[in-house]
Amino acid sequence: MLIGTGIFLAIAMLAFGLLFLRLHTLPERMAHRGHKLQFEIVAVLGLLALFTQMHIFWVVGLLLALIDLPDFTGPLRRIAGSAEMVAGLKPGGGDTIGEEDAAAGQPLGHDAVKEQAERHATDIAPPQRAAEIARARHEA
Repeated sequence: MLIGTGIFLAIAMLAFGLLFLRLHTLPERMAHRGHKLQFEIVAVLGLLALFTQMHIFWVVGLLLALIDLPDFTGPLRRIAGSAEMVAGLKPGGGDTIGEEDAAAGQPLGHDAVKEQAERHATDIAPPQRAAEIARARHEA
């Protein structure tokens, strides 16, 4: 009888622990299932609630998992693309880092930034000014 009670208590404690952890990760699973932008924030709030035993973090994580935050990157990219077209640049040409520097992951030095700005000056300058810039570059 005593062994049966011990086994029952061990199984009950294991089941309660699994239920607690399953309920505790509910906001994180909801945010992951909905492909929310704030998934990482919800996950961090869940960990904070678990380790600090402050339930407000869990409640805030649950509310964030339920709220659908708008995606601002799409409209901002369209605005940037339109501004580049107005400036006469090809899409993505307004970046300050060149492709070779971005691939290497190296930040540009002052001279490299100045040289790249001069290179792009002919793309956005009026035709008369572009000819002057090209002439000055050739003479130098």
